[in-house]
Amino acid sequence: MVETNPIKRKPVPRGIAHTGPVILAYGFRPFFLAAGLWAVLAMGLWVGALALGLPIGQGYGGPAWHAHEMLFGYTSAALAGFLLTAIPNWTGRLPVSGVPLAVLFLVWLAGRLALIAPSSLGMGWAIALDMAFLPLLFSICLREVVAGKKWRDLKVLTGVLALACANGGFHALILIDGDTGLASRLAVSAYIMLIGIIGGRVVPSFTRNWLAKRHVINLPAPYDRLDSITLLGGVIALVAWVIWPDHLATSAVCTIAGLLHVARLERWQGWQTSDERLVLVLHLAYAALPIGFFTVALVPFGLIDAASALHVFTVGAIGLMTLAIMSRATRGHTGLPLTAPLLTATSYGFLIAGAVMRPIALFWPNQYLTLVSASGLCWMVAFVLYLVEYAPALLTRRKARPE
Repeated sequence: MVETNPIKRKPVPRGIAHTGPVILAYGFRPFFLAAGLWAVLAMGLWVGALALGLPIGQGYGGPAWHAHEMLFGYTSAALAGFLLTAIPNWTGRLPVSGVPLAVLFLVWLAGRLALIAPSSLGMGWAIALDMAFLPLLFSICLREVVAGKKWRDLKVLTGVLALACANGGFHALILIDGDTGLASRLAVSAYIMLIGIIGGRVVPSFTRNWLAKRHVINLPAPYDRLDSITLLGGVIALVAWVIWPDHLATSAVCTIAGLLHVARLERWQGWQTSDERLVLVLHLAYAALPIGFFTVALVPFGLIDAASALHVFTVGAIGLMTLAIMSRATRGHTGLPLTAPLLTATSYGFLIAGAVMRPIALFWPNQYLTLVSASGLCWMVAFVLYLVEYAPALLTRRKARPE
């Protein structure tokens, strides 16, 4: 029989390893599970340190350990799970699975274990183990993107490279007893730009698909010059924030960046998605970007402190977007219906509550520690709910093979 369409692309396999442990069938499985677990455990240790004086991080220092493990522990796992799952869709290549995936995951895990008690292992060894993960992730993703000739996706990998540099800078500042604020801002900025780039694809795309199925006429606007200007404005504002966080010029460019992101988000028709929380949450998470820029713009005027402003980005934008993507991707890649059940929606609600509580704690000094701890507990509950609902699917549920 003659093939009538020899150039037709086959669907990318979902979970290449149909034998062996299901947890190693696709990148999202071990990394989303680990991200959820570490989000709970690491935050639990930090809340315990705040409320009970629990010693964490040994010579690394409790606050620095907390910042590092949220930025380079939890979030790097969520990012790895996303990239290892999305890149096969971008390139048409098979996903990383099996032994290579296990090795990459063990490198991430070694960093987490090493930094729990870095002084016991030796600070140098602990740092070396932790620093191995992001360059390895970058190398794997770069190989796949280059092999697939998807050159436009290289800009996503610049975010991973920036994170690797920020992680190295964070460790270096710890070793010289310096201020890790610059490295933290660089890491947060890398994540914010990744949300701007990737969110600019997935939020309008998922929204368009959902609205089209309901025969809605007004669909999200396609990518155009405003999107490019918004991303460029975001880069300029974030560079200024990283280098001159207290300068009035930073306040000005961050305000402009916030307004551009508001204009961009408004074109995605988010208000029409209230009936489906799995889509609506993506808009809410992206909305934390302009709110974060506006909050950062208030810091030079002394209207809010730098830590509270930073947490608008970390909990509101990064935390909520990663939770939203993790829950949606887990459902889609394990064959679950693309809708948010009550447990999933409740997890979003707790994380939003935590994102609100953390910055407003500044304005109630007598209740500051209580509100900060409550914010941390909301974060923990959100990810406990994620694990309760999705750990069984990540560990056991395989998506049916395409016919």
